[in-house]
Amino acid sequence: MPNDFVYELVNLLLDRGENMAVAESCTGGRVLARLTEIPGVSAALWGGVVSYSDESKTALLGVEADLVRKYGAVSAEVVRAMACCVQKKSGANWAVAVTGIAGPDGGSAEKPVGMVWIGCCDSNGNNSVQLRRIRGDREEVQRQAADEVLKMLLGMIDNVR
Repeated sequence: MPNDFVYELVNLLLDRGENMAVAESCTGGRVLARLTEIPGVSAALWGGVVSYSDESKTALLGVEADLVRKYGAVSAEVVRAMACCVQKKSGANWAVAVTGIAGPDGGSAEKPVGMVWIGCCDSNGNNSVQLRRIRGDREEVQRQAADEVLKMLLGMIDNVR
């Protein structure tokens, strides 16, 4: 069952006649799943890409391979590129992206489990990224990361009302 803020986001997009696109990695499709629980969302959702591997971020989204190599898949630079690339490919008014380390393995001292980057990009090229540190098991990290990126987009849209 989606939270109230997910309904608010979808209704806001519908009221404005706008749509969104999604690029997600560590959440494995949970962002899209949260959105598609809402009847009528198809008028506000272009769709999305689950780009789990580094190669898929490049092949499916168009993120520059050098960017991934230089900063790593879990970085501000890559999440910004993910959001902006899916926005450009889709032509959507808004795009969100999320990448991180859901665990239980894969973390390091520099990039621990629960480190999640979220990003938004609009059709005017405005973009924003934020770092989240999420505690919990894999499922909790994925669930909270999906919620956080949708909340971020809601806030970004609210700022341009």
